[in-house]
Amino acid sequence: MEQDPERIVRLLTGRASRRRFLTGIAAGLTLPTAGISVPTIANVTKNQGEAIVARQSDEAVSTGFLTVLGARLYYEVSGSGPVLLLIHGAPADAHAFAPIVSLLEEHYTVVRYDTRGISRSHLDSPAEDIPFTVHADDARRILAKFGDERAAVLGSSGGAVIGLALTECYPEQVSTLVAHEPPLVQLLPEEDARRTAVQEIDDTYRREGVGPAMEKFIVLAGGQSEPEPPSQVTPEMQAAMARFHQNLDTLFALYLLPITTYIPDVAAMQAGPSRVVVGVGEASAGELAHDTALALAQRLGTKAVTFPGGHGGYTSHPGEFIQKLHEVLRTS
Repeated sequence: MEQDPERIVRLLTGRASRRRFLTGIAAGLTLPTAGISVPTIANVTKNQGEAIVARQSDEAVSTGFLTVLGARLYYEVSGSGPVLLLIHGAPADAHAFAPIVSLLEEHYTVVRYDTRGISRSHLDSPAEDIPFTVHADDARRILAKFGDERAAVLGSSGGAVIGLALTECYPEQVSTLVAHEPPLVQLLPEEDARRTAVQEIDDTYRREGVGPAMEKFIVLAGGQSEPEPPSQVTPEMQAAMARFHQNLDTLFALYLLPITTYIPDVAAMQAGPSRVVVGVGEASAGELAHDTALALAQRLGTKAVTFPGGHGGYTSHPGEFIQKLHEVLRTS
């Protein structure tokens, strides 16, 4: 699919409403420093038979690749304590969580990975889409690398959908899932036009390319809840936008429809051993993912937990977001 680079740049750096939508994603994306070697994970043990603990080497972050069927998944791990898996939404990658990782490492072994087809997690061959069962299996295998005890999971946006699929398919691996604003459009009322808007975006992408599809995607998502970005665009922000741009085709070609049209098996989750907590942003009321999260909580028969900030609250309000996350996980 051909892209118009100048048009994409205008979308990513143009009108204030669009920049607000992208700020939360871009703020969390950082590239590793060239020339610095990062050691592999030293070992993984269990803490008195109750929690998985990763013993880190002298470096703060360990990285690696996990070979799975059809892909090679890039992952990072740091900190110590019970495992907490972070799952990002596309087109961001594992570095979207950079603002909160350092705040979590004292309490958890923080594991994050690029989902298949995103950034460093390359596909073995082209694919038409990625079913939710494949995403669930990838997350299961990432967790299995760090032991066999049940772990906590925080998923954001599309990553929350993957977390739901993981919990549905492999509940024995999840203790608590915090699903922050999963964009599950099929949970909206039948008369809500946003239920069919994702198909229109998919059609636009396949007919006209990334630029026109991105315009419709931004309108659908809303994105008014994040603060204005800085007036100066730093080299780090430029690098972040480059990674963002790199993943746009993957977002529209492989992620959009399978992620947004997934319908969780609520009965299975209610009957299973995992605790599912639905999160919404304090500042994102009225936006698509906020509304779909409320619809999920209603189906689960639970009350959604309000987190600081909007859809990207973990980047705009990292300290307050983590404080709320600690509260949620401590009550599990």
